[in-house]
Amino acid sequence: MSSTSAMAAADLKARNDMIPELPAAWPAMWRAMKRGYQAEPGLISIAFGLSLLSALPDALIALWLKFIADGILGDDRTLVIIAALGLAMSAAATWFLRVFSDRTQRRFRDRVTIALEAHVARLQASVATVAHQEHPEILDRLSVLRDQVFVLDHMYMSLFSTCGWILRLGVTIALLMSIHPALALLAAFAIPTVLTASWRPAVERDAEERGAPFNRMARHLFTTATTQAPGKEVRVTGIGDLLVRRRRAAWEQYFGPIESARLATALWSALAWTIFGIGYIGAVVFVASVLDSTPGAVLLVLAAGARLSAYIGATVGEIGFLRGIWMDGSRRMAWLEDYAAAVNEHVEAPAPEKLHQGIRFDSVDFTYPGGTQKVLDNINLTLPAGSVVAVVGENGAGKSTLIKLLCRMYQPERGRIWIDQTDLRTVSAEQWRARLAGAFQDFFRFEYNTQRSVGVGDIDRLDDEPSVTAAIERAGADDVVQALIAGLETQLGPTWPEGVDLSVGQWQKIALARGFMRNRPLVLVLDEPTAALDAETEHALFERYAATAKTGLAEGRITILVSHRFSTVRMADLIVVMDGARIAEVGDHDTLMKADGQYAQLYNIQANAYR
Repeated sequence: MSSTSAMAAADLKARNDMIPELPAAWPAMWRAMKRGYQAEPGLISIAFGLSLLSALPDALIALWLKFIADGILGDDRTLVIIAALGLAMSAAATWFLRVFSDRTQRRFRDRVTIALEAHVARLQASVATVAHQEHPEILDRLSVLRDQVFVLDHMYMSLFSTCGWILRLGVTIALLMSIHPALALLAAFAIPTVLTASWRPAVERDAEERGAPFNRMARHLFTTATTQAPGKEVRVTGIGDLLVRRRRAAWEQYFGPIESARLATALWSALAWTIFGIGYIGAVVFVASVLDSTPGAVLLVLAAGARLSAYIGATVGEIGFLRGIWMDGSRRMAWLEDYAAAVNEHVEAPAPEKLHQGIRFDSVDFTYPGGTQKVLDNINLTLPAGSVVAVVGENGAGKSTLIKLLCRMYQPERGRIWIDQTDLRTVSAEQWRARLAGAFQDFFRFEYNTQRSVGVGDIDRLDDEPSVTAAIERAGADDVVQALIAGLETQLGPTWPEGVDLSVGQWQKIALARGFMRNRPLVLVLDEPTAALDAETEHALFERYAATAKTGLAEGRITILVSHRFSTVRMADLIVVMDGARIAEVGDHDTLMKADGQYAQLYNIQANAYR
């Protein structure tokens, strides 16, 4: 292996061992803006232009009111008529542009929402490992981001509105300065409101993130109390009231600090607006008494000052939204982009087309995120090319973890996994997984029609009925499909119209068929895929898989069978016995039986139990 690859692997481990900080706010916001522009360049430009255009006629209303007052007091009918027409046109234009802008923005929001949600989902799915889905601190960040992604579309509208309000503020301040330059100081009295609006959301968001674990617990308890899967045990054990009480307690632990933060920031916000109110009253008194201005000038200050208050309130609200949702949400989205890129960096080698030597675990250690006890401890193991390998051991021995590392769901904490002479870390996870096939003990229930529930195992042949049927036959799931009322077209899942539920064993056979969709995989992994079946059925299926595996010798195909039943894997070329995160024994069935070690003892115990 090259020194470059070694350094890349070391760097990648270092990055995975720590959680990256959230990126700076303004660069993150700029990236979010570019994301929206890339999704809808035309609509975002039109929406922004309309937001600015609709600000002008609204801001000029105070000027028309001044002209009307001056015209009436000066007996100037022409000025009154022009001002009245200007006022009418401003009102009509404001209404028309606002309606047109709202319709355009709504269309843009609908489109960009889909783009942003798809982007966040794609980012999470593209991370090579699943470690981020089990690390508590990362889960807290993702939990907040998932809440924010549904309102991130508003951030563009909020930015457009903020620009529009700022333009209104600029025009209004210019009108006030036309009476006297000192009136520009009225804007200075608004500075505390802007500062509190910028500071307030950050304080509240920090309280929300600190309480995210309690929020996730409250949601978990609500799901437990209200969904179908745990429904039987909730009723039999009678823990419904306990779940409700614990959810209430978790919610109060989450919401209590947030409520305190909101109260404190609200008091500061009220003080800031009091300061602005004092400045506004002072400006009116200054114009009316000190300057001895015309009634029209006083009316302009009253109207413009009142509108200035409304504009500042709207601007402060939008800035608060930008600070609380967009700036914070865009930082989390940028963080997820950086995290996914960091985990997926340093991919140098393509996935092999065939295996020559095999797969080798070299001094591999692994501990799950947040854990302290090693699940794999100094694993040194070679899986020869073209072999059928069985991994056996009691529950918790590390069998499934070994497979997860091989599938690149996690990175080893120490050591390396070699594919022939290539470090697995440097191989594209997407390419490597395209060479894998199989089924897992913790399978997912895809509630599509039966054909698609199986067909997703090879997305390129999702709707290829002959391929799906062949996979079902290889998995021994014919009886499941034949018992369904509409065969392959049967909707699975009882919560869907005309959907049917399956037993655990039937679901497992469907998952097993899904694992057989790919033709001639380089590595076939069967991680306790028949745990819900009896030992005799599992043994018969494993014998069939082992016989089928011999057809892939030219590609060096490796078939890995994982089971806690020792008596069902006798046909394997190599049997790996795991115990307490370590490898206890390695050999074929006859060799291990002659050694009279742990395998022989457990094999005899289990064999006697089935007699």
